[in-house]
Amino acid sequence: MIPKYKRILLKLSGESLMGDKSYGLDSKVIAQYAQDVKQVTELGVQVAIVIGGGNIYRGMNEAETGIERAQGDYMGMLATVINGMAVQSGLEMAGVYTRLQSAIKMEQVAEPYIRRRAIRHLEKGRVVIFGGGTGNPYFTTDTAGSLRAIEIQADVILKGTRVDGIFTADPEKDPTATQYEKISYAECIANKLSVMDMTAFTLCMENNLPIIVFNMNTPGNLMSVVTGEKVGTLVS
Repeated sequence: MIPKYKRILLKLSGESLMGDKSYGLDSKVIAQYAQDVKQVTELGVQVAIVIGGGNIYRGMNEAETGIERAQGDYMGMLATVINGMAVQSGLEMAGVYTRLQSAIKMEQVAEPYIRRRAIRHLEKGRVVIFGGGTGNPYFTTDTAGSLRAIEIQADVILKGTRVDGIFTADPEKDPTATQYEKISYAECIANKLSVMDMTAFTLCMENNLPIIVFNMNTPGNLMSVVTGEKVGTLVS
């Protein structure tokens, strides 16, 4: 099989790592993701990963918790590093060489994020996990994913979710919702489809970076996307 993409950025939500749990990490989900990533690296595809932190900490309502927004965002960034370490362990158990880089310095657990070093790791066939978001409050991990993808010159962002792609409505709530096979950036904005938050989405649009939204929980789907099969929804 010949891959369609040479270098990809895989964006995973923190919630996806929970599996059926209401909180934390599910080792079965991490093992499945690790196998899927391993399969595509064996084709020679260079893989970078950005993970959210919603399974551990979600920015809480400031009025309710008394925690100011910036402080809450930093707490969320630390959660993404914990998830990065978990996914790193899963990949290494599967026999994949990895590097974890953090936008917030914590030398004992992760390398600092250095763009050229990240690209070098990818060229050597290592999977690079980017933790700590962008390192700044008020930015989501979607924005971190878009930013890192542009910085490392990825061919595409693959957004792994729990649903099969982008739908006309939320398929978990509306059974009549139909899936888009392909959609433009402008249509997503006009139809108010929440693919990513606007900052992340605008970055992709301005840099002409395609996004594929697909169901990461179906084993083998990542391979299908990378080899150019019609899986998920393409935004371009």
